[in-house]
Amino acid sequence: MRPPSEATLDGRAFDLLCLTMTCVLGVHASHLPWWLVAGLALVLALRWWQRRRHGARPPALLKLPLLALLAVAVVFTYGTIFGQQPGSALAVGLLVLKLLESETPRDARVGVSFACFGLMAALLFDQGLVATFVVALGLLPALATLRALEPAQAPTNLPRALLPGLALLAAAVPLALLAFALVPRLSSPLWGAANSPEARTGLSDRMSPGNFTELLTDDRPAMRVSFDGPAPAPELRYFRAYVMWLYDGRTWEHADLRRADGQARPLETLEARATSRYEIDLEPTHRTVLPALDVPLTAPADAQLSADREVFSDKPVRESLHYTVRSALYYRLQASLPAGARELALRLPQGFNPRTHALAAQWRTRYGGDEQAIVRAALALFHDGGFRYTLAPAPLGRNAVDDFLFGTREGFCEHYASSFTVLMRAAGIPARVVTGYQGGYWNPLGNYLLVRQSDAHAWSEVWLEGRGWVRVDPTAAVRPERVSLGAAAAAGDQLGWTDSGWLASLRNRWDVVNHWWAQGVIGFDALRQRGLLTPFGIRDTGTAMLGMLLAIGTALFVAIGTGWALWRRERPEPLRQALRRLEARLARAGITRRRGEGPQHYLRRAARALPAQRAELEQLMNRYLELRYAHDEPVPELLKEFQRAVREFRPRRVVK
Repeated sequence: MRPPSEATLDGRAFDLLCLTMTCVLGVHASHLPWWLVAGLALVLALRWWQRRRHGARPPALLKLPLLALLAVAVVFTYGTIFGQQPGSALAVGLLVLKLLESETPRDARVGVSFACFGLMAALLFDQGLVATFVVALGLLPALATLRALEPAQAPTNLPRALLPGLALLAAAVPLALLAFALVPRLSSPLWGAANSPEARTGLSDRMSPGNFTELLTDDRPAMRVSFDGPAPAPELRYFRAYVMWLYDGRTWEHADLRRADGQARPLETLEARATSRYEIDLEPTHRTVLPALDVPLTAPADAQLSADREVFSDKPVRESLHYTVRSALYYRLQASLPAGARELALRLPQGFNPRTHALAAQWRTRYGGDEQAIVRAALALFHDGGFRYTLAPAPLGRNAVDDFLFGTREGFCEHYASSFTVLMRAAGIPARVVTGYQGGYWNPLGNYLLVRQSDAHAWSEVWLEGRGWVRVDPTAAVRPERVSLGAAAAAGDQLGWTDSGWLASLRNRWDVVNHWWAQGVIGFDALRQRGLLTPFGIRDTGTAMLGMLLAIGTALFVAIGTGWALWRRERPEPLRQALRRLEARLARAGITRRRGEGPQHYLRRAARALPAQRAELEQLMNRYLELRYAHDEPVPELLKEFQRAVREFRPRRVVK
């Protein structure tokens, strides 16, 4: 029971409170289950409708079942109520349920405070430019709600109610920038929770027909590559991730190949000719693999180079990672193949794909030991055999390669790479599958190569005598545009709006802004902060220096704010300023306001002195009195009319 003296929340404040809760639910909707978002939105809408229609709080018996249902739903979905995702889901749900008992200004203030915390929590999932801007806009209804709770607030429309909050946010930007630059960075976040387990990049160490589909239609950035010199030609933009040797008839799998003594195999010998040095900004993947231009010569810091020239980080990539690599663009990789590696590169499961084996045997009989001729025959089959590139292929059965080569003849990179590698092994040519990325969009504004998740690709490597491991891309035989123009051009209209055109160009240009935000804001770490004053000759900015600069900057902003507030206080209000302008014009006509004379008596005396303008002066007097005394604050529209009437008034000089 609330005290009898406590006021009831009015309709306008309650509407703004509901809008605040809607904003919080909206910014969290992308990482909450759809059914939870729909259920909470329904509760919010019904509560708003119920108060508008009935003006009373819902029954108290309704709150406990809803609270229990929310807790059960969170536990059922996440297995716990602790952690980043379940905690956010529970917090948003409790915030919406708070509306069921929000009937007083105190309830509204508690709800707004909780809502601001909920808005901040959304940045744990996405700190991008758009997400940050949306969270900042979500503060406007919260500020408008607090303003509506102040006494003697005149009713106004929604846009006008949000404007003061927008002005407050604009005024807070300089101080926020100061705090961003000078508050010392922490080695770990205050909340101590792990990052979101969602991987931004979908590359996996396993590949089977169809599991690339979701990845190839995902248009989010995977990485951005900046080259020291000119960017390699499109046909050289292969970024190596996993090398897959193991095949069970359907799935290719990466394996950490070790000798019997448990030691890692030595690196494959590499004779490099042309090389390229470049830097990669990799989006979070929650995996250890670091894609590198084929083939990497060295591994970056805190990473290892595998025997198959793969690069693996010492720990999973849970946040954006910047690393530098040097790769060979033209090379000879492993000129001699050990017996154990050859046996593994020829291994095929028994009892699968008999027609594929028969075709490979025909090629071996026809071409004998000319293994390059067998490779050309396989590529000619893909080029001339009626194969089609599509992201929606028909399903394959137990003998997947037979079904693909002699039945459906439609698919994308993983189908072609898998079937080509099986054909090579069946023909007695060592072969393996490599997955990673190919292509990308060269962004001239940012001077970097933007590689999206849809640029994920699979190709083959065959071992040829005297040449070593040679990259062969059978997809290029079917759809050359996949290599020369990129994934979007190869997919055509299958990607919808992501196809090439002005919209795709605009999207890629927008990525420059996002890249700047990621580097300058999200990537502003303790190391960059210590070098903040390097341009001024201070090489290392310590905590004491940062604290002193923060104190000086804060004091300066407080002084500026205080001076501005005093200046605003000394400035006459618009209504009084308009009256002074009218008095000045009447004084020039010979009618001066006497000391202690009120506005009403003064304007009446002026009307008597100017009989020809009596009606006009009486109208000005009535408007002034209405604006001054009829409302707590002058109505903006009426104030503008009064100011315009004063500007247009021209008194005639009094003749004595």
